[in-house]
Amino acid sequence: MAASTRFWRRPEDWRQLLLALLDARQLTLAVVALAVLVRTTLGFHPHSGEGNPPMYGDYEAQRHWMELTINLPAREWYAGGPHNDLQYWGLDYPPLTALQSMLCGYAIASLEPEAMELDTSHGYESYTSKLYMRWSVLICDMLIYFPAILCFVGSSHWSPTTSRHRATKSTAR
Repeated sequence: MAASTRFWRRPEDWRQLLLALLDARQLTLAVVALAVLVRTTLGFHPHSGEGNPPMYGDYEAQRHWMELTINLPAREWYAGGPHNDLQYWGLDYPPLTALQSMLCGYAIASLEPEAMELDTSHGYESYTSKLYMRWSVLICDMLIYFPAILCFVGSSHWSPTTSRHRATKSTAR
């Protein structure tokens, strides 16, 4: 088989084909739509540890971190205490991420307060609270994660032509 008939095996050829078929805006929109579709589809499946005490899995970790950040002063987020058992999903994210958990926690608490009650909500799982948390992920992705990636990809520091040019210059030396 000739090398030209195996274009599908080389990622750079796929990229060139996609760029030829779609302009940059259409391609960006298609990638973002695919990412949202994948995240939404995965939301229909059970989460790890669902209904399994005592830790209840990933959902409980995120829910608990929101509970801690909206109910405790920031100085107690990372320290053990009467309302913060570090063995039960102690907050282990950096402060900026904890602030994001706090904002999402306030939003969920305004819709379903029992999901964020300090000490009494351990293992809390309701259809609506899961829905709110899944929507919070999509919204944060749309407001923070996707724009950050688009800025990085669109920057002059990374582009297919710039990286290829740098690689050619460095191998020529």
